[in-house]
Amino acid sequence: MRTTLKRGIGRGADLNGNGHAVLPPGVLTPIALYRQPPRGGRSIGRRLAGFFFWLLVLVAMVAGGAAGGLYLYGHDFAAATAPHSKALKRAAEHLDYVAPDKPAIALVLGTDHRYVDGKAPGRSDTMMLIRTDPSNHTVSLLSFPRDMRVAIHCPGRSVWYDKINAAYPTCGPLGSLETVKALTNVPINYLISVNFLGFIQVVDKLGGVYMDVDRRYFNNHRGPTGYAGINLEAGYQRLSGKQALDFVRYRHTDSDLFRVVRQQEFVRAAKEQLGRYSNLQVTSLLGPIKRNVEVGRAGGSGVDLSTMLNYAGFFHSLPGGHFVQVKIQGLEGQSDLTTATQNVTNAVQQFMSPDPEAPQKANAAALKEKYKAKAQGINPKSIFVTVLNGNGITGSAAVAGTQLRQRNYQILQPPGSLRADSPDGWNHSRTRIFYDATEKNAKQAAKQVSKLFTDASTGPMTPRFQPYANGAELVVVVGKSYQGTLSGSSPSAPPPQHHPPHTTHDPGASLSLMRAIRRKLSFRVEYPTMIDSGSRVDPEPPNPRVYTVQGHKMARLVFTTGVNGQYWGIQEMNWGGAPALAEKNFVRHFGHRTFEFFYSGSNLHMVVLKENGATYWVVNTLDDALSPETMISIARGLRPLR
Repeated sequence: MRTTLKRGIGRGADLNGNGHAVLPPGVLTPIALYRQPPRGGRSIGRRLAGFFFWLLVLVAMVAGGAAGGLYLYGHDFAAATAPHSKALKRAAEHLDYVAPDKPAIALVLGTDHRYVDGKAPGRSDTMMLIRTDPSNHTVSLLSFPRDMRVAIHCPGRSVWYDKINAAYPTCGPLGSLETVKALTNVPINYLISVNFLGFIQVVDKLGGVYMDVDRRYFNNHRGPTGYAGINLEAGYQRLSGKQALDFVRYRHTDSDLFRVVRQQEFVRAAKEQLGRYSNLQVTSLLGPIKRNVEVGRAGGSGVDLSTMLNYAGFFHSLPGGHFVQVKIQGLEGQSDLTTATQNVTNAVQQFMSPDPEAPQKANAAALKEKYKAKAQGINPKSIFVTVLNGNGITGSAAVAGTQLRQRNYQILQPPGSLRADSPDGWNHSRTRIFYDATEKNAKQAAKQVSKLFTDASTGPMTPRFQPYANGAELVVVVGKSYQGTLSGSSPSAPPPQHHPPHTTHDPGASLSLMRAIRRKLSFRVEYPTMIDSGSRVDPEPPNPRVYTVQGHKMARLVFTTGVNGQYWGIQEMNWGGAPALAEKNFVRHFGHRTFEFFYSGSNLHMVVLKENGATYWVVNTLDDALSPETMISIARGLRPLR
């Protein structure tokens, strides 16, 4: 690779793809949210929210020991989930094509269609984007609170502003698809529609799902003026389909924001249990799936067997901590939620560019360890790239070039007589990376750069593009599949910094409570001597709770931070085979004690102390409000009762 910079116009300026300088390159597509007058409420039946992800979870479960069953029943499975309604077939025609082995995005709609709806599509109270990236082995989730007020896009109608879930009953799945596309400006490759009745049936047929319930949930005030009933106690436990649905759609005493997080928690919990399902369990799901699930892909067709197998293997082999839950920050309001445009933009960027090294960086900062980045591929500083506009969108080549430069690639410009436009026009649907076949490692460099773009292909540089290279090994022609962001995190992003733990030494906060239950448990009980500053023991009984799961006695102690919806806890048990313990990120030894860390992106969701033949969990709030330093301080402060 060359080691000297070539002719260009410097860091301070870029060409906008139409031959003109832009200082600095602008954002391609702004996003705007507006507040509108509130609409009237709706009946309890309308509030029955669906939840969806069990379809993808099911596919992943198959890889965990039931692959033979999928091969045997795969064609029936694909036929059962193919679009069969006119509405979804129509919507699938508006999906974006994605090449194999490239990042893919699915929009999942949880629907509630009842008999009284007739031919109306019902409601979609769950809307979530799921992105899988095989290049860095990550899955990212981005949920949209149903009360979030956005611009509704419905083909054939003028744009209006309403809650995001209004798109579905008004325009069907196509309305939801176009609304989310306009809001996020990301390509969507799959559309999955799931009825909430199917959610219950599938979870029950699989024998339930193990989840950590953060606190006591109870409501028996039902009817037209009430909320859906629920009766769950705190602690790690196995939930039935009805209980899981109650949990993920609950928002009676907190808000729609925490309901979104509970939905994502269900997804993570299901992912932890992929290997325990049998062929018989998987094949018994064909009936519920056929009645309640539709999956569309670009072109209007369903998902074929090979695609299902690819995603099954991907989900099953996903490393711990690579399941990133993205939240839209700054949402304000009660029945109507609004936020600044930049908060949506930031969430989309985090969703599109998850950092696979985020757990390592966050853990190093929390423990004051030196983070060492993994050396992968060719050093970008030795790769010279010229970027051309192949989609006709003003500024796209400049933005892509700036983003590549931020990742330390050397960006050149075409010779002065040539504009930074593709010589064969602006009709490139996919991004193309041409490499100089005479240069050593140029082909490998092209493959490396292609992983940064959605739906990009590589090939040797043709004579038509060689004059534009200006000596660069690579020429990138930005296609319409480029949406203004690159995959993966930028190495120029500032690393996380260490912060003091937000804890207080208060052994008396729960000492007497834990002493009162010690004789009910067969293992040694421990209590926290360090707690989050401002937190207190939750007064809702029973707390602590002693109960049995799978023949194992366990206890749960719940704390509240004082913020509505934020509860963290101490879970104690002697069940070493709990599914939640399967995907630790790191193990650290402090003295003679062993701790396991469980991250979700850069958030430390759980710390587990293993000693005396038992495990002692410190579980973060639903929204991971406690910092990694705080979580570690609480865990290290656990002490056995004397």
